[in-house]
Amino acid sequence: MTGDGGWIPENLDPARPSPARIYDYALGGGHNLASDREVFDQLVKIQPNARQIAWSNRAFMRRAVLFMIESGIRQFLDLGSGIPTVGNVHEIAQKADPECRVVYVDIEEVAIAHSRLLLDEVEKAAIVEADFTRPDDVLKHPETLKLIDFSAPIGLLAVASVHHVPAETDVYSAFDRYRDAVVPGSALAISHFTADFEKVHAKEIIEAVQAKAHNTACLRTRGEIIDLFGDFEIVSPGLVAASNWRPDITPPPGVHPEEDGIWAGVGVKR
Repeated sequence: MTGDGGWIPENLDPARPSPARIYDYALGGGHNLASDREVFDQLVKIQPNARQIAWSNRAFMRRAVLFMIESGIRQFLDLGSGIPTVGNVHEIAQKADPECRVVYVDIEEVAIAHSRLLLDEVEKAAIVEADFTRPDDVLKHPETLKLIDFSAPIGLLAVASVHHVPAETDVYSAFDRYRDAVVPGSALAISHFTADFEKVHAKEIIEAVQAKAHNTACLRTRGEIIDLFGDFEIVSPGLVAASNWRPDITPPPGVHPEEDGIWAGVGVKR
C-alpha cells in the first residue's frame, strides 16, 4: 500500500475488508489493506477475469462522464462514490472543462476520510457524508447546494454502487426523487453487478465478499436495473455489458460481454 496512512480512520479495524478498498486494489490503487488484497485474491480464484471486470466498469464511468460533458453537462453528483481511486470523476470532468463541479456522496468512513484528504485543495469538488438512498440528505446538504445549480442540467452517477443496496431498501423511490430533482438535459449513468452472466459466477463472488466484509449486496436483473431509469430515455446502445457501452475501440479487443458481469447504461431526461 502506498501513501502515509492519513486516509485511514483511527477506529478502522484493519482485519475487516472493505468493498471500496477491494475495488481500489482491483484497479491498481494504493488505498487498500492486506485484508482487502486477501479477499481479492480469493475472488480471482473464483473469477480470473475479476480485475478486468473492475477496469471495464471504471472505463464505462469515464466514457459516461465524457458523454455527459459533450451533452453540455458541467456538474455531477456521484452517488456512492467510494474511495477516490484511479480516474476520479472530477479529474475526468475538469480535464475536459476546468469549470466542472463534482459532489461525491458516500457513507463509508474510509471513503469519507480519504475523499476529504484528496479534495482538501481541489476547487469545485466536495464530499458529502450521506446515505444516497435518502435523497433529501444529499440534495439538501450544504455542500451540494454550494456547488450544484439545480436549475441547470446535472449528471447523476451511480456507478457500481446500487448493488450494495439490499433488496429490502426501496432504492426505486430514491431514484424517483433524484430524477424529479433535475431539469431536462440531465443524465443518469448506472452500472450494476448482476447474476445474469453465468460465466462470471457473480453469486459466488458476492458470497466471498460478504463472508469477510459483512457487506450487503443485491444482484438485480437487467429488467430491475432498467426500472431505475424510470422515465429517462436510455440512449444508444441501451443497457449493455459495460465494455460494450460506446467503447473507444469497436469491438473492444479480447472482451466478451458474457464475462463482463456488469450492466451499464445512460439515460437522459428529455
